[in-house]
Amino acid sequence: MAKQYKSEALAAVHETALGLTDAGVMEKRTMKAFDEMCLTPVEEMTAEEIRQLRLREKASQAVFARHLNVTTGLVSQWERGEKRPGGASLKLLTLVAKNGLGAVA
Repeated sequence: MAKQYKSEALAAVHETALGLTDAGVMEKRTMKAFDEMCLTPVEEMTAEEIRQLRLREKASQAVFARHLNVTTGLVSQWERGEKRPGGASLKLLTLVAKNGLGAVA
């Protein structure tokens, strides 16, 4: 999955910092600070927020699941609060919330 930046300027700064880290000029610890500053932050989502996000995008649970590469049952469990998204799924949900379902299509 491609990295999603807060802005084009921060994308340029982050890519430069990544190059410096790969070259051994900048420490990985410093790169982590650039990641936090430049990349879209991942935030926890409640069951209701996930449901509202799906409804905002006018998608069925099946279509929403397909875009997120998860099962329809898992989307249903998220929306009922039985399970919580994490990792890549949470990142994708964050990107959909920020940029719409087309951002992950």
